[in-house]
Amino acid sequence: MIAPTPKASPGALGRAIVGLALTASLSTASAQGFVDAPRDKRYVGPIRLEVDATDLDHRVFQVRQVLPVEPGKLTLFFPRFLPGTHGPSGNVSRMAGLQVRAGQVQVPWTRDTVDSYAFHLEVPPDAKQLELNYQFLSPVSREAGRMVMTRAILNLQWNSVLLYPAGHYATAIEFVAKLRLPKGWTQASALRVAKQTGDEIEFEPVSLETLVDSPIFAGAHMARVDLDPPGTARPVVLHMFADEPSQLKASEEQLNAHRRLVQQADKLFGARHFRHYDFLLSISEHLGGIGLEHHESSENGVRTDYFKDWAKKAGRRELLPHEFVHSWNGKFRRPQDLWSAHFNLPMRNSLLWLYEGQTQYWGRVLAARSGLVNPEQARDGLANVAAAFQHRAGRVWRNLQENTNEGTIGARGTQSEWGDWQRRADYYDEATLIWLDADTWIREKSGESKSLDDFARAFFGMHDGRVAPLTYTFNDIVIALNAIVPNDWAGFLRERLDTTRALGPLDGIERSGWKLAWAETPSEFAKAQDGEASQDDFGYSLGLYLKRDGQVIGVMWNSPAFKAGMSKALQVLAVNAMAYKADRMAAAVSANKEGAAPIDLLVKEGDTYRHIKLDYRDGLRYPRLQRVDGSLDRLDALISPRP
Repeated sequence: MIAPTPKASPGALGRAIVGLALTASLSTASAQGFVDAPRDKRYVGPIRLEVDATDLDHRVFQVRQVLPVEPGKLTLFFPRFLPGTHGPSGNVSRMAGLQVRAGQVQVPWTRDTVDSYAFHLEVPPDAKQLELNYQFLSPVSREAGRMVMTRAILNLQWNSVLLYPAGHYATAIEFVAKLRLPKGWTQASALRVAKQTGDEIEFEPVSLETLVDSPIFAGAHMARVDLDPPGTARPVVLHMFADEPSQLKASEEQLNAHRRLVQQADKLFGARHFRHYDFLLSISEHLGGIGLEHHESSENGVRTDYFKDWAKKAGRRELLPHEFVHSWNGKFRRPQDLWSAHFNLPMRNSLLWLYEGQTQYWGRVLAARSGLVNPEQARDGLANVAAAFQHRAGRVWRNLQENTNEGTIGARGTQSEWGDWQRRADYYDEATLIWLDADTWIREKSGESKSLDDFARAFFGMHDGRVAPLTYTFNDIVIALNAIVPNDWAGFLRERLDTTRALGPLDGIERSGWKLAWAETPSEFAKAQDGEASQDDFGYSLGLYLKRDGQVIGVMWNSPAFKAGMSKALQVLAVNAMAYKADRMAAAVSANKEGAAPIDLLVKEGDTYRHIKLDYRDGLRYPRLQRVDGSLDRLDALISPRP
């Protein structure tokens, strides 16, 4: 990794960029004082990391590390702040059984009482290396966390199975990783294999930074699909893993849509910043779903219906485009204040509205341009986003810039009781609307000769073939936008990022020739999404989302349901004296348009039963985009494939 500035060289990382102003922040608080600030100095030698992933019964990864060392004090870190998660999402509590030896001598260690991810020990005077043995105890049930190992598939994230020495940049610590798989399993990763003996694989040496950025998918049932023509210099490959072989079957047209994704990304960015790119895709009902970016690969998890009902279900088909875009936005071009020397230094997320927000925008656009979703599905998806932010109650107190702190608040993985009031990671979809606003503004002011595509090519497409990250600041974004079409882009962005107001930014939709409208029935796109989530959607009428059995799973802040005293603590048992069913609730909502038949709900909370009256009169409401007569259809121009 190079310094957090576009022009600094790798050797200047600590000296020219971090500087004295950041020295304190580069140190780690410790009960034993402060761990030394990391240096851009190569660690004493390569660290060997061996992982045995064959225990499918207990879902336990056995780990052995051999560290070359020098005598004296040593602090080892378990990775805490993880790229792509934007916060302290490492889970050291799943590491167990730590034993440290120097030859035959047991070396005692002490966990730091301030930083529980730091382990202190004293290397004996004559020791040349330490051997560490421990386990990573992966979840055995969904209630315990995301499943990363099943009978058929595993997802190994190296950050969950390693310790590394403090005092060095992640780029300056070399690892040689070895993995033992269950018999007959196949693996895929951005790592390249140095040698393989049976089910034991040794990978080529890489830095700690690259290792953590190169997870493994492995399984008993795997299919490989080349997404580039044979002989492509920097190829893109799709690796699919499934619970059963039949789930790997896809039509040629479905695979061609994935190939067109790669082609359309090339046309958008005009450069590739990877030596090779490996999509890792699990198709499973058991392995935990995921979408996580890496520079030369991505972790993607979908349900087993991914290739089924292709015409009707868009499902998770915007997932791969989103994660692919991250190779350019987030990994190659990286926010300067999000750069850190290693994985136990705090992250700063002030530019996530570009990192994630514009990635979300381009992910949607590329899904449409490639044919992964059709134009109607793309419009319906955008309608859902627009509707959500017209009803995002928390916009009155928490602006989007403040929302970029979400990843560091410590709420990741926890359920939100009042999500639209709390605002959980809105920098994805609200920023999508902001970038649509910018795109359509550029199109209008340039007489349709320029667009945000020009920004993408200029900002993310520079230095074709370069893999080393290139960082950026807010001012860099403004300069790049002004080079496309001059404007007060700083004011444009700050107004949308810093303002608190009730209604969301829909100028881009209206300038694209469409407007948000409402229908009494959900779109096919929305029905498919509700089906995947197994929920009944009355969000934009009653402000209520329920499971099929009537259990409340969401109540919108200040909605009719909220004002009537409803929350997730309730289960709706009956609607107007009839057992709860979605169609009965829908009929009751429609029947009260004139106020003649207020809705009577019998609800259960623990052992308590009560009735709730809802005198809601505006009927069923589901979002759609509606064409504005006589306007230019910029949305069609935006999502049409590039020749």
